[in-house]
Amino acid sequence: MKLADAVLQTEGLLLVVTGAGISLASGIPTFRGTDKDAVWKRDVTELGTFAYFEETPAGSWAWYLSRFDKVLGARPNAGHTALVDLEQWCAKQGREFLLVTQNIDGLHELAGSQQLVQVHGSALKVRCSRVGCVNGSPRGTLPRDAVDIAKFRAQPVDSNVPTCPACGALLRQHVLWFDEYYTGHESYQWERVVDAASRAELVVFVGTSFAVGVTELVLSSARERRVPVWSIDPAGRPQPYVQLLAEPSEEALPALVKSLPLT
Repeated sequence: MKLADAVLQTEGLLLVVTGAGISLASGIPTFRGTDKDAVWKRDVTELGTFAYFEETPAGSWAWYLSRFDKVLGARPNAGHTALVDLEQWCAKQGREFLLVTQNIDGLHELAGSQQLVQVHGSALKVRCSRVGCVNGSPRGTLPRDAVDIAKFRAQPVDSNVPTCPACGALLRQHVLWFDEYYTGHESYQWERVVDAASRAELVVFVGTSFAVGVTELVLSSARERRVPVWSIDPAGRPQPYVQLLAEPSEEALPALVKSLPLT
């Protein structure tokens, strides 16, 4: 069976889960990939934690700025825009669609995705490190471009880490760190993800290594309910129960949309 056939046969929720692989064509290195700039070639499990931020705020900010300088200059590629087209096709057909991304690069949002959950946060935002602040957990954030980081860039020391305009506490990245939980901020929409995982009638993974909690949740639920699961992965990494499409997402997704009937 082709992926297009699976989409056409699905009357209920189509759930798409994307990982770092979909943004590779936009110039953003993967986390666990083989490309030379893969982030997990360094110890991100130590640096990407709240504990590291508490111990070394300037070090945490400097590390993320070095990453985000690449991320924030990137533009959506054909894979991102094809998912917007797929969402719109589902809407015209009266079918439910949800896109859950593990990525924090904001490219799905920039491409125009509406039914979108950024389950690991967003590089386009920061938030207060003090829980309960209007700009912090459980629901507050600030646009990154509203924060002046020039002083920190000029001299990246703890005393120059940006602070919250509401309470004066240190600002932090609006990302899910490795020592935090999906339920830690309302914008991660974890309850919505859990609900979608329990109801999806077709699951399509795109560019993911199946190594985090959200992929385990979605895949486990699909297996238990025996609903079809596909993975678009040019590396061709097999997964039990999953039908593999070993093509780049920037090629496979536009081809999928093109093959769907217009009415």
